[in-house]
Amino acid sequence: MECMTGVRRNLPSSQGLAALEALARLGSVTAAAQELSLTQSAVSRQLQALEVQLGVELFIRRAKRVSLTSAGARYAEEVRRALDVLGNAALRLQTNPEGGTLNLAILPTFGMRWLLPRLPRFGRAHPDVTVNMNTRLAQFDFANSDMDAALSFGSGDWPDCRSMLLEKEAVLPMASPEFLAASPVKHASDMKRLPLLHIQTRPDAWQDWFMAQGVETRGFAGTRYDQFSTILQAARHGLGVALLPEYLAREEEAEGRLNVVFGTPCPSRGSYYLVWPREKDNTPALAAFRGWLKEEIEGEDLLPR
Repeated sequence: MECMTGVRRNLPSSQGLAALEALARLGSVTAAAQELSLTQSAVSRQLQALEVQLGVELFIRRAKRVSLTSAGARYAEEVRRALDVLGNAALRLQTNPEGGTLNLAILPTFGMRWLLPRLPRFGRAHPDVTVNMNTRLAQFDFANSDMDAALSFGSGDWPDCRSMLLEKEAVLPMASPEFLAASPVKHASDMKRLPLLHIQTRPDAWQDWFMAQGVETRGFAGTRYDQFSTILQAARHGLGVALLPEYLAREEEAEGRLNVVFGTPCPSRGSYYLVWPREKDNTPALAAFRGWLKEEIEGEDLLPR
């Protein structure tokens, strides 16, 4: 306790930190003062007090203009992240003071197509828990965010994290009915002459598919996309053949937008997981969400396919 008390005793004032963050973001004391509804002299005093307390040169003062040193800029970036965390904590408390809150990072297409249709059932089972979602594509870093968990695609092995398998991925080659009418496919090797649509997050997907069909390949023609939502549109408009996860392929097929080009579902190298940092293992809202997901998956496994 003494160590923590000492750390807190050295914390700068929130006003000084807010002034620093505003100066770094807006570029001038005048703009910072306007945003904070203070006078320029008041902001200048707060910045000076902050520098004196920390004992580090944070500002360069030239001709009535104040800018940040490199150390000041680095510190301002850390302060911005900390203020964001505090602001989000206050918002969670205000919007759901009695229940828990789960901040969840989701993959855009999987989150929208797989998770969102199920979420009303979670809301009915746990009305006191609020789920906030943030879409992202890149590999997730819990250390630099306030996210409690993430939907991720991979092998299930993330450093300092736990994971729960949600769904294994298998893919099917899909194309529009008009495209297939103009370019019929009778054998897997016929696919080599067609424009193939690639997804950036699965760079080896087509290579794996052809290998599974026993077809040798050397390079692929086609275009590359960053999300399944855009590759879906490309396939619907007849730009080529897309390898789609089965949960997407079956939906497109049922709606008559895309048809299976050839073969049966081919397993991917990865699967979809719920991932969370070890230190949040016992967070009530996250524990409730994991338990509900487990029941959802087990219930679906019992349904006839």
